[in-house]
Amino acid sequence: MGPEEQGRRPTASRAPSAAGEGILTRGTLVLMAIATGLSAGANYFAQPLLDVMAERFGMGSGTAAFVVAVSQIGYVCGLVLLVPLGDLVERRRLTVTLCAATAVGLAGTALAPNTALLFVGLILTGVCSVGAQVMVPFAATMAAPRMRGRAVGTVMTGLLLGILLARTAAGGLSALGGWRTVYWVNAVLMATMAVLLRRTLPRFPAVDPAPYRSAFRTMARLWRRHPVLRWRTLIGASSFAAFTVLWVSLTFLLSGPPYGWSPPAIGLIGLAGAAGALAASLAGRLADRGRARTVTEAGAVLLLLSWAPLAAGKHGLVPLLAGVLLLDLAVQAVHISNQNVVYALDPSARSRLNSLYMTTYFLGGVTGSALTSVVWSHAGWTAACVLGAAFSTITALSCAGEHHARRNARA
Repeated sequence: MGPEEQGRRPTASRAPSAAGEGILTRGTLVLMAIATGLSAGANYFAQPLLDVMAERFGMGSGTAAFVVAVSQIGYVCGLVLLVPLGDLVERRRLTVTLCAATAVGLAGTALAPNTALLFVGLILTGVCSVGAQVMVPFAATMAAPRMRGRAVGTVMTGLLLGILLARTAAGGLSALGGWRTVYWVNAVLMATMAVLLRRTLPRFPAVDPAPYRSAFRTMARLWRRHPVLRWRTLIGASSFAAFTVLWVSLTFLLSGPPYGWSPPAIGLIGLAGAAGALAASLAGRLADRGRARTVTEAGAVLLLLSWAPLAAGKHGLVPLLAGVLLLDLAVQAVHISNQNVVYALDPSARSRLNSLYMTTYFLGGVTGSALTSVVWSHAGWTAACVLGAAFSTITALSCAGEHHARRNARA
């Protein structure tokens, strides 16, 4: 049976082929995209609510900014400890378990009576929401080879829309029932996703049923063996650091003078960024055509350029919105092209490759969040834009470094 015939197999509930390719249906892909969006978005609800949460729990602005970093620290722990299991255990069970556990973490956050238990709920949610990063390589493995970039792009569009629209949802729901409402709503949605994925996803045997501890030895070998992986992780980490600088500092900019926006209004700014998420699907299609490097380089240039209108946005909404759109489009183009390149390095180790890439990616985010809290406390929006531009410069220089390394390897 050829790849085109495999791509037309009618259901995702059949057992996978030996290669695990060509069994991904459109309906399953859409469900996975929604589930990844809800999982990933769970870590970003706090951003437009930072002022409200700081007032409720008596936190200063520096501690409030750390609320975002706490979620990302939990996510990094999940990326290191749980995502490699995608190659070692049955994937449907892992995916469903992580979705259900995310629902528990969200409910715990909603119930938190003090800062300590709030952080516990956020960390548990962050650790378990890496189910999103189990589903991305899962979709890539189930897709026919000629559709792999498109499948990754579709799931990542859902994930990125979840991240960006999480702010809008959090702001809107906080106006209806307070800051806890969005966590309750998403807890119910994640529990529902666990049930639907249990019924829809195929049982998928482990790609490499080795002992858990061997996953880390394999990851170390992969890191040493593939210089492209090292370059791509640096490109991804620095671009996501720039992304985090924007979205953490933006809440403080919009809540203070001259804007003075409420949390629901701040949440709406996510709609501007969501338009950039459409780049994910286009980036996946271009990657299928062998243009991943071009997409990465174009994204790096746009990322650096975006900080000019963002800096001007301190006193003007139009340049601010333009900068947000440019930056999100750029980050997503870089991220999708990175994942396409990384997944192609070793199809039998996609979850472990994804763990390496995404761990470094979110360490970049944690660094961006932590530095933004310091920079904002001392120098405000302009300094935050300088910090974001510095991370964007690292992204552009890393792209040039990878290009130079590839050229030397061919020489």
